Amino acid sequence: MPTGGVNAPVPVAPDATPAVDPRLIVRQEGVKGYLGEFRGRMSSGELGSLPVVLALIVIWAVFGSLNSTFLSAQNLSDLSQQIVGTGMIAIGVVFVLLLGEIDLSVGSVSGLCAAVFAVLDVSDGVNQWVALITAIAGGAIVGAIHGVFFAKVGAPAFVVTLAGNLGWNGLMLQILGATGTVNLSGKDIVSRLYSTIYGQQIAAYGTAVVGVALFLLASLVDARRRRTAGVPFRPVADIVLRTVLLAITAFLVAYTLNQYKGLPLALLVFLIFIVVLDFVLRRTSYGRQVFALGGNIEGARRAGINVAWIRISVFTICSTMAAIGGLFLAAQIQSASQTSGGGNLLMNAIAAAVIGGTSLFGGRGKTWSALLGALVIGSIQSGMNIQGLSNAIQFMITGAVLLAAVVVDSLARRTRRAAGRA
Repeated sequence: MPTGGVNAPVPVAPDATPAVDPRLIVRQEGVKGYLGEFRGRMSSGELGSLPVVLALIVIWAVFGSLNSTFLSAQNLSDLSQQIVGTGMIAIGVVFVLLLGEIDLSVGSVSGLCAAVFAVLDVSDGVNQWVALITAIAGGAIVGAIHGVFFAKVGAPAFVVTLAGNLGWNGLMLQILGATGTVNLSGKDIVSRLYSTIYGQQIAAYGTAVVGVALFLLASLVDARRRRTAGVPFRPVADIVLRTVLLAITAFLVAYTLNQYKGLPLALLVFLIFIVVLDFVLRRTSYGRQVFALGGNIEGARRAGINVAWIRISVFTICSTMAAIGGLFLAAQIQSASQTSGGGNLLMNAIAAAVIGGTSLFGGRGKTWSALLGALVIGSIQSGMNIQGLSNAIQFMITGAVLLAAVVVDSLARRTRRAAGRA
């Protein structure tokens, strides 16, 4: 009879081969290994950002061939500013989609918060910083209300935010009053954030250098931390290659911006939000809980995650980002009106998140999806405006691109499930 008990070590055959992390084999095989890994990821549905990057290349190639104005430094610089408002809202939508939920109120919330700022700053003469903080805080409170009804009361997020879409739009109309439109002064903090462009070339190039340096430093620190913990880590060659690719992209963007006026402050603020919230999602326990909840809610609950708190916080983040996006959109047109937050803004924000690569089924996505998706939608609109095409054509093509993104996401999810990775 065995005497070792349940905790006795399992005997290992003398000729047994220790397990080897497949990622280490890939790196040892060099280029051949990476190509094999890439094919394996594609065949198993791990597409990442590849589809949207390819779509963006095709869109730019098509519109660039039709009219050289599209790829001009001026148009690309204008595009980088125009996508900021919708992109900010899309960042918040990414958080909600990671839970496998949807927020249909982001358009109305953005218009409401823009109206709050405009009325306080222009009509009531409140200090502009107080008006700004009040508008953003208002967005956070709205999101918390949505989250409480969803997480505590148990009402479906779809219904809660649909009701919010109507209710907050009505409140916006009430705040704007009989005139229905409040024009910004152009000298307020929001307008300056949107319109300021740093004309010195060192601004764009310096930002590129700082961004690349921070990426390199973060990668090296992460590799060292993982090495110390005894888990697989990226070798220096991998980190250097990724840094070089990022540097090429960053300096091309900086060069293009400097060919026109320089670095738009709005774009810089947008990128800062993306990087900071990407860190929150990928490098903090809170971010891991968001992904866990979106991947398997029952498993997350059994693991001790406070499901209600995560849900409330995610909807709060979403509405806060909607408020910030609404302020940038108001600065873009220099007013808050009865049409603020309306039109196709809601659909564009959701489409940007989905087209950028965030899954509608939850558990997969990143804040960079907002940038990529907003670029796709903004590029389509810009290209069609240059070609003089109607809004009807723009809506149909944007809808087709959104449908294609959802189909790709669904097929990839089915492939991952078949490969045992879903």
